[in-house]
Amino acid sequence: MLGFLPPVVRGIIALLLLVINTLFWCALLLALALVKLVLPFAAVRKAIDPVLNAIATAWIACNSGWMRLTQRTEWDVEGVAKLPYRGWYLVNCNHQSWVDIFVLQHVMNRQIPLLKFFLKQELIYVPVIGLAWWALDFPFMKRHSRAALRKNPELRQQDRETTRKACAKFALVPTSVMNFAEGTRFTRAKHQAQSSPYRHLLKPKAGALALALNAMGEQFHSLIDVTIVYPGGVPTFWHFLCGTTPRVILRARQLPIPAEFCVGDYEGDAEFRGMLHRWLADIWTAKDEQIDALLKARP
Repeated sequence: MLGFLPPVVRGIIALLLLVINTLFWCALLLALALVKLVLPFAAVRKAIDPVLNAIATAWIACNSGWMRLTQRTEWDVEGVAKLPYRGWYLVNCNHQSWVDIFVLQHVMNRQIPLLKFFLKQELIYVPVIGLAWWALDFPFMKRHSRAALRKNPELRQQDRETTRKACAKFALVPTSVMNFAEGTRFTRAKHQAQSSPYRHLLKPKAGALALALNAMGEQFHSLIDVTIVYPGGVPTFWHFLCGTTPRVILRARQLPIPAEFCVGDYEGDAEFRGMLHRWLADIWTAKDEQIDALLKARP
């Protein structure tokens, strides 16, 4: 509707609408979260958590509203409409930009239960939204270097305990647990440094996936494998706000989760670890081929 405006003007309008939308819904969210904090009983949590998720869903819906108002982006989406809403899902996606999160929320909102991400511990300090993530029980994970883990193996147990506690909360209300298996955003420099065997992806990491499966794998309805492609180039968040992202492609497919992945010992069983790595590598190979085909295809 406002596509006739210069990109910078659209970006400013979009940013203002995002800020107003966030402040409004976060005020409601934090007020209810305070009640849950003061009354930490299962019955209170069971009553309030669906309301908190509904507030987050409304925030995402309003974000979709300003996207439609300010952007001329073409959305090419397949595989989402057939997803059943009820149940618990483990969602896996390639990662290129902060824009990925807004794309996933825009496309998946009200199609599957609310997406909840594993976040870096530092993100809890992001003004306003960090508290919102806390109120919604997003798990905050500490990133440990390999040297630190070798020096203090107990740090792995901290991550497992954080995941276990988060998933115990997720079990009360249908939730979609989101995982970026690459662990970081794709760049050509990272791709070269890794000597990644994939053309368009970094090597996937199975650790967070294994933690989630171990904590509540039998509760997951399925894995939703999502692929995001930006044929016009990966946008920065500002470019996305300005509406200069010409096209977004998203493909989603449901995959069954092998039952044995829900009970195996990822850290202590090398055979199980190898099975999970091979399963994830097969998914990544198919994703890499799909991205290549989508980039080569004419719109």
